[in-house]
Amino acid sequence: MEIVFVLFDRITALDAIGPYEVLQRLPGAEVKFAGKERGQYRTDTKSLALVADYALAEVPRPDILVMPGGFGTRELVDDREVVDWVRAVHEHTTWTTSVCTGSLVLGAAGLLEGLDATTHWKELETLRKYGARPTLQRVVEQGKIVTAAGVSSGIDMALTLVDRIMGDFAAQAIQLAIEYDPQPPFDCGSPTKAPKEVVDFLSSLM
Repeated sequence: MEIVFVLFDRITALDAIGPYEVLQRLPGAEVKFAGKERGQYRTDTKSLALVADYALAEVPRPDILVMPGGFGTRELVDDREVVDWVRAVHEHTTWTTSVCTGSLVLGAAGLLEGLDATTHWKELETLRKYGARPTLQRVVEQGKIVTAAGVSSGIDMALTLVDRIMGDFAAQAIQLAIEYDPQPPFDCGSPTKAPKEVVDFLSSLM
């Protein structure tokens, strides 16, 4: 089972690493990190680099595609090479997935037309221009396309995939293995729960 994570400059690290920690535990998983070219790709703050051991052209038929998000997706949606690659590999994937603003790239590839989809809460309305129906759900399944909301929701998306592929026992075993037992100090991980002043502050920054 070939699982390809797409890397690009200004990626949000957890968008890729969260699902990686789950999906790499699938029996027979062959995880590959790929970018337009082989080499390093820096995260949003440039303080961390992730390495692509493959160029996109070298992984034309992944079983699972994971498209992470990050500020770099704002440019990626207009990158014909990446968008065309996503569209082409989707024809052969078993699952095409995204985390955070990675769904905007799926949208730019024309994959979300008429479908429910999610992304980071600040970019939900951007999905509409790609013909998607934005929703605040944390994980959205539409056939073989699975989109996840912001950053940490990629772990939930990956566990959902494991459930669909191997069943709930395997998903629960992996969840326990990584001790994924969220107990956040504040119940404000969604704009529907966070205090208005916090939402407004972040909105002004973004």
